[in-house]
Amino acid sequence: MTSDLASNPPAGEPPDLFDIELQALRQAREVHDAPDAGGQAYRQALGELIGHFERMMRQTRRMIGHSDRAEREMHELNIQLQTLTRKLEYHASHDALTGIFNRRAVIEQTNRVFSREDAVMIVLDIDHFKRINDDFGHPVGDRVILGVTDCLRRTIGQTGIVGRVGGEEFTVLLPRMAAGDALDIAQTLRKAIVEHAFGPPVDRPVTASFGLSANPRGTDFDTAYNQADAALYVAKRAGRNRVEIFGPASQAMA
Repeated sequence: MTSDLASNPPAGEPPDLFDIELQALRQAREVHDAPDAGGQAYRQALGELIGHFERMMRQTRRMIGHSDRAEREMHELNIQLQTLTRKLEYHASHDALTGIFNRRAVIEQTNRVFSREDAVMIVLDIDHFKRINDDFGHPVGDRVILGVTDCLRRTIGQTGIVGRVGGEEFTVLLPRMAAGDALDIAQTLRKAIVEHAFGPPVDRPVTASFGLSANPRGTDFDTAYNQADAALYVAKRAGRNRVEIFGPASQAMA
């Protein structure tokens, strides 16, 4: 009698992975079912079955080993993919030179804050930055930008959202803050930049001008930025190294 397990596969289908073992099992069953099979036939069938069973066990162990390695490799690839995704997300939202938010991220963060609450926006611009680049070269200009970024980080900390929106232009968003308190922070930041040691060959004080706008919930980035930028323009015209807040003097500039 032939077992269904040992039957040949239909035409066109690949052979079973354990086809040899199934053939040995079929032969052993034929011996078992034969009424006139002697002891020698039993021993021979059993021996072949044991040999094939051992081969099957070795092959199974190898398959398990390959599967474990493949699983570990997939896990490592998944970790690498997650790390790469985080890096791509970081580079998409952060300025390459300073590591603070870039313009795109600043806009997204600002609009998100304004959808929930009031906030004050500060726009600051390094005074005479083109002259620094012309006199000392762009690498020194980059160092000055990094120095101003350091002042921003130390002064603002976790109080607000800091970003670089242009070559020498930065923004700070201060959620839930009164205009008077924001003015005090801007003045502190202005003094920190004046007192910062940028190092040789910079042989002159570096200053920045500031414009502020106080914005109710529901404001968008463009409105807040344009008003703060108009106040910044007033600060520049008034002699630079100043802090101005959007009001009647800057209304026409917005």
